[in-house]
Amino acid sequence: MKTRHEFAPLPAVALLSLLLSGCGGAGVNVGGLWPFGGDSGKERSRVPPNSVAYQCDGGKRIYLRYLDNGAAAWVILPEREFRLEKVSAETGVRYGSGKAVLNIGESEVTLSDGPTVNYARCKIPSVAPEAKPEAKPEAKPEAKPAAKPEAKQ
Repeated sequence: MKTRHEFAPLPAVALLSLLLSGCGGAGVNVGGLWPFGGDSGKERSRVPPNSVAYQCDGGKRIYLRYLDNGAAAWVILPEREFRLEKVSAETGVRYGSGKAVLNIGESEVTLSDGPTVNYARCKIPSVAPEAKPEAKPEAKPEAKPAAKPEAKQ
């Protein structure tokens, strides 16, 4: 005996429409979940929040975040992050913990890890003011040829 299976298209269509309506209705912005860009076109800042960026010799960059009213510094490097406690210094400000030492002078910062200076002559990048475009001389209006009087017929 052969059994016959019948497909009921109406319940399947109704179920499919309910599932699809949940994806984009009611003001939900699904486009904001797409990780590969979007319509905003804005690049996010790479500077960690509440930190100061320093540009060092060799194109290196470090970020510092001061903690506990300057009693400690949080050092943010591309490969790691760590905390240094403020220690006494003859000149400037010095933070240290184990082998790592951060010296903050009047105009530059140096970070050493043991006997090796990893980040030397680090300075806050200066932002040069944008140059104003040169004023162009005003163009003189072109002289229009005098209109020819029309000949009367």
